[in-house]
Amino acid sequence: MSGESLAILYHLGAAWLAGSLIGLERSFHGRPAGFRTHALVCAASALLMIVSTNQWQWLDTSIPESTIRTDPTRMAQGIMTGIGFLGAGVIFKEGLNVHGLTTAASIWITSVLGILFGVGFWLPAVVATLSTLLTLSLFRWVEQHLPSEYYADHVLSYATERAPNEEQVRELIAQHGCMVKSMSYSLGEHGAVYRYHMVLQTKDRHNLARLARHLRHGTQGLLEFRLSPAGE
Repeated sequence: MSGESLAILYHLGAAWLAGSLIGLERSFHGRPAGFRTHALVCAASALLMIVSTNQWQWLDTSIPESTIRTDPTRMAQGIMTGIGFLGAGVIFKEGLNVHGLTTAASIWITSVLGILFGVGFWLPAVVATLSTLLTLSLFRWVEQHLPSEYYADHVLSYATERAPNEEQVRELIAQHGCMVKSMSYSLGEHGAVYRYHMVLQTKDRHNLARLARHLRHGTQGLLEFRLSPAGE
């Protein structure tokens, strides 16, 4: 096997390994795009760059090299455009929650790693792989321990004739350490159900659980409630 063939195998194998390691972290946390997806994305990006940077091995040898100008960066641009569609497929919004942003970002950087390994840019490729693994694993713990404000989408549905007024609802929320940032109102079920739709803010996520426990036991006229903490 020639030296060029071995170099191609090294590039492709390193890209597959980097994508697999990042994918394992995503699979461990139950993300929809996990081990196989990241391994394939990284390997495919590397393959496309290898094809671009080694094209004189498959172009017609009778064509003089001086007559053709190639630009491998155009292949990289095409890869990043395609990855944008793949990343968008794992992002969805539910109330205040936007899910899949981190997974989309990991797919994006995995494709970049494939490009780097594909062209043999070893130092930034290895450093970026380690940095990505560190970010996805260690920074999760850091985020959980940083002081922060927490938000939640909250809906209260009451029988119309027994619905409390807005002041009473705000007082109930405040008793559990939460603050109403915005509130809207709606009447449904042909006037039988009155709903308060709120965005809540708190500095302690456990306050949301306390509020949910209180509502679970039911209050006068409460038919149902929804409490959806924001976050990925």
